[in-house]
Amino acid sequence: MQYRPLGRSGLMVSPLCLGGNVFGWTADEATSFSLLDAWIDAGFNFVDTADVYSRWVPGHTGGESESVIGRWLGGRPSMRDKVVIATKVGMDMGEGRIGLAPARIREAVEASLRRLNVERIDLYQAHTDDAATPLEATLEAFAKLIDEGKVRAIGASNYTAERLAQALAVSARLGLPRYESLQPLYNLHDRAAFEGALQPLCLKEEIGVIGYYALAAGFLSGKYRSEEDALKSPRGKRIVSTYLDRRGLAILSALDEAAARTGATPASVALAWVMTRPGVTSPIASATSLAQLGELREAASLVLDAQTTALLDAASAG
Repeated sequence: MQYRPLGRSGLMVSPLCLGGNVFGWTADEATSFSLLDAWIDAGFNFVDTADVYSRWVPGHTGGESESVIGRWLGGRPSMRDKVVIATKVGMDMGEGRIGLAPARIREAVEASLRRLNVERIDLYQAHTDDAATPLEATLEAFAKLIDEGKVRAIGASNYTAERLAQALAVSARLGLPRYESLQPLYNLHDRAAFEGALQPLCLKEEIGVIGYYALAAGFLSGKYRSEEDALKSPRGKRIVSTYLDRRGLAILSALDEAAARTGATPASVALAWVMTRPGVTSPIASATSLAQLGELREAASLVLDAQTTALLDAASAG
């Protein structure tokens, strides 16, 4: 498998990243372990999670996904050198634990290191912008973690182009580590936010892009085609209300045609499309079964011809 450079970080990652948001939630621990084993066995090396996963589940407090990964690594110490682990800080963990102030980052990184069962996090990301904390303070806090060997590289998630550019300027002015990656919402249905000002900025600054929801939370797999399909998963109602519209149905129709042409599944086609977009390094997609993981693996080797790409571009434009 050909790995790709993640910005200027020195990290080399597989062209597809496994999303850990489902670990300990819609994928129980045993299933999560089997997914991680199969992912590494297939030659992929990139896994993304966050401290807040999956706090939204009743009875969960956050850190469940990181803890699953940590227990997986604990039983497989030889895997540590084979996997690039990305996690995030900044979302609301309750009890005032939110944002990117230095004290919050310090508290959060120590907790993530313990849960992940690692000495160093490969990619530590600001999960969302914190306008209340000066960029200088946040970046200085991240710099200390890199100096201490607790973090290899840093990235940003959900930043606007303006704020990302400001952060890069602060890093350059103060000689601080810069955000080497950006994690934006990006898929066939959600194109506008990234393809506006963010894409040219990332290309110009050589920022690695690891867009999340590469399958639009599963919508692009073709699983949700009617209002009744909202009952198919815990997040089905939100998926249907967000994506099941005229444009969404047009995209599904184009994916069906593309799948028939290529002999692949709609999910594999959707991932293959986003993997080849300018500036994209390693889009993130989740799986809750080995069958779904097979579709992710298939996407990494799927080549879409110009006609098929044009079909998808036209259906998803606007």
